[in-house]
Amino acid sequence: MKLQILGCYAATPRTMTNPTSQVLEVKNHMFLIDCGEGSQVQLRKHKIKFSRINHIFISHLHGDHFFGLPGLVSTFRLLGRDKELHIYGPKGIKEAITLLLKLGDSWTNYQLYFHELTSKEPEVIFEDDKVTVETIRLSHRVYTNGFLFKEKAGERKLNVEAVEKHKIDKAYFQNIKNGRDVVLDDGTIVSNTELSFDPPVPKSYAYCSDTGYKPDIVDQIKGATALYHESTFLESEAHLAVKTKHSTAMQAASIAKAANVGMLILGHYSTRYKSIELFKEEAMEIFPNVELADDGKFFEF
Repeated sequence: MKLQILGCYAATPRTMTNPTSQVLEVKNHMFLIDCGEGSQVQLRKHKIKFSRINHIFISHLHGDHFFGLPGLVSTFRLLGRDKELHIYGPKGIKEAITLLLKLGDSWTNYQLYFHELTSKEPEVIFEDDKVTVETIRLSHRVYTNGFLFKEKAGERKLNVEAVEKHKIDKAYFQNIKNGRDVVLDDGTIVSNTELSFDPPVPKSYAYCSDTGYKPDIVDQIKGATALYHESTFLESEAHLAVKTKHSTAMQAASIAKAANVGMLILGHYSTRYKSIELFKEEAMEIFPNVELADDGKFFEF
């Protein structure tokens, strides 16, 4: 899994920071998660191929999370895109985007599919043979979902030495990778555990922005390889977090600790603070493995 942060600051764009957007690369998919203003400029800046983006996930309909989407959809058209594009987001997103396309007489020349979300419970919204994506119900001022991206277990790895030892024909290799035993010509059964190794442990990425403190998501994201959790405020402004339904860095760390995730990535910082390092300092009082998202920052896990 590879994560490219395009923007990770709250609300108003500035000359040196961008609102929320990020790209997750997993099992040959390139997923765009949220699309604040300036996202397509950031995609260009970091040399991410527009043509690889076929699925876009929008957490909620606040401008700093989707105002960049109409422009991106339009640019795809200008570039002559012919592949279909799937957009997953709250009910209303189809109306918002298609109204602008209608008024500008700029309908796409590619298939545009909207998957509007309304469920108050987690649900799988994308699945293929390699990856699943499910919603994480969050608590914000408008209907909001996070997203949990999970790899499926891959094939077992061939134990070349064991295969050669038993002189097993390569015609059986795929069956071995699929977990099957092999019956030799003399009737001997060779166990799959001898002929192969366990596949890599599947990774998962939980994306949670924006939300108030919501500990009931812990069971769903338990053991995630990495958790991105908004941390708009420090504890000194916890009263504002309650009022605006955002989280503090310490609350994000509490979620990470309870869920026993591998890594906590903080983001969605209020620009009132002099340094984002303050968020890391507070979170590390509760959870040790904390990283700070920042525009242009790259993670691999």
